Amino acid sequence: MIDIHTEFALISIVIVISLGIFSQWLAWRIQWPSIVIMSVAGLIIGPVFGLINPQAALGGLYSPIISLAVALILFEGSTSLDVRELKGISKSVFRIVTFGTFIAWIGGSLAAHYIAGLSLEISFIIGGLFVVTGPTVIIPLLRQAKLTSRVSSVLKWEGIIVDPIGPLLALFAYEIIKITSVESFSYQDFIPFFMDAFLAVIVGIVIGILVSFLAGKGWFPEYLKSPITFCFVLICFTIGEAIMHETGMLAVTIMGLTLARTKKYVHSISSINHFMENISVMLTSTVFILLTASLTRETIFEVFTWPILTFVLVMLLVVRPLSIWISTIGTELTLQEKTLVGWIAPRGIVALTVSGYFAGLLMEDGYPNASLLTSLTLALVFITVCAHGFSIGPIARKLGLANTDSTGVIMVGASSFSIAFANHLKAMGTPVLITDTSDSRLNQASNLGIATYHGEILSEQSEFDIDMTSYDMILSMTGDAAYNALVCQSYIPEFGHKNIFALPINHHKTKESKVPPSLKANLLFGKEDTFPELNKKINIGYKIINIEIEEKKTVLKEDMSLSGTPLCVRKKNGNIVFVTFKDKLVLDVGDQLVALVLED
Repeated sequence: MIDIHTEFALISIVIVISLGIFSQWLAWRIQWPSIVIMSVAGLIIGPVFGLINPQAALGGLYSPIISLAVALILFEGSTSLDVRELKGISKSVFRIVTFGTFIAWIGGSLAAHYIAGLSLEISFIIGGLFVVTGPTVIIPLLRQAKLTSRVSSVLKWEGIIVDPIGPLLALFAYEIIKITSVESFSYQDFIPFFMDAFLAVIVGIVIGILVSFLAGKGWFPEYLKSPITFCFVLICFTIGEAIMHETGMLAVTIMGLTLARTKKYVHSISSINHFMENISVMLTSTVFILLTASLTRETIFEVFTWPILTFVLVMLLVVRPLSIWISTIGTELTLQEKTLVGWIAPRGIVALTVSGYFAGLLMEDGYPNASLLTSLTLALVFITVCAHGFSIGPIARKLGLANTDSTGVIMVGASSFSIAFANHLKAMGTPVLITDTSDSRLNQASNLGIATYHGEILSEQSEFDIDMTSYDMILSMTGDAAYNALVCQSYIPEFGHKNIFALPINHHKTKESKVPPSLKANLLFGKEDTFPELNKKINIGYKIINIEIEEKKTVLKEDMSLSGTPLCVRKKNGNIVFVTFKDKLVLDVGDQLVALVLED
């Protein structure tokens, strides 16, 4: 039989994982920052109502689980980096992660000492930790905010690179305190610290090259590639931790960066990314629930004291902006970009976990006010997450650094029909981009003022050549059914299944019951409206027009083609809803039905 403690631990784990995932889903539904929902959910089930305490339920496994989760999140974030993203921003990124980080460390330390009332020794430890703006908080915000590619890249690179640097700075400050407190200290006592950090970097590079080499040589079967890489990440982290505490994060980050550099030579590595991204999403939500649910009520109450609140405000309004503005003097960033980057700096999982570790160490060493570290960190994490999560969109739009256009569309394949359709959508104010590998087919679209991309949409290079922030949907409308299906499958992880559409090539003779609902929902227009048929209609004089809807009605499938071929509906709010194989089309007053008709 399962004892009560084991059963309670099992229930706690299930609740934490489920609550984390459903918090992400709720945040998506109501368009709130997901981290805010997760933090609130954890506080409700933990310190507010005392339903569960994950730290008590998991016991000795609590810290290792969180550490491994953070390692995997850092690895996923670092593998998503590509040096091509640094084109035009390399100078500012370098300045921010070096000079800017140093300024933030000094400024945060002084604020902790003179405002929060911590001793100077503890202040420099926590000041080093508070430079982090890791991927666990930055990447979810970037997914929702739709920033311009340059600002988004700066924030992402900073978050992932600085994430392991923060704990190392805190550890370095702690080592200084320990070594200098001994009367016979020597500067040579710092050598082991730097040697261990360097060794962790070597471990990350070696394991990264090893995984890339083995995968490239085909030593891993396709179905085991992701699990084996997963295991190597855990091994890399564990070796790094064995070398010196907190260098495990450095090791896995370097491993991820190594793979990111080699994957363009070893194409098979890229297939691992989607698996790791899914794991990262689950771990991010789970760890936030774990951490917030394990806090005590006393810690929550300490957050609302004036010294702590004032410290947080100084970090937000003084330290962060100064570190960015000073470090980016003479770089390529504009005034608006510096302002936004100087405001956005949410802290997350790494700050919470590592501050707890140092709080325990310092209290054992006889520093009584070290108990404030957890409250101080919680206040900074929660306030920055809320403040930046809710403000990043409005501020970015105010500064002109976010996409404010209506729903944008990428059309794959330049044909008579796609060009006419794109031109009509553009005239209605919808951003449209047509991609094709043929210059001659794109010339007509370019002459009409339609944005075009000459290249292979499935190539890795297209991710850097096309700014995807303006586009929410992809319509694959080439004359090759297999290619259309491949485009749809390739972009589902980025755009979501409901925003991927394909134009049929041939008439569908398959019985209704044998066509999967998910496939029917994403096949464009009607069953008779195939690629050859639509292009033929355009070539013989059919036109695309708008039909004003004056009364709410539902158009059934059998009635859709009576007055032409319905293509999409432009809703009152400007959004576009494409007609698919669904049974009916719901039209509201004020909508516009876009249809292909033969005018007299």
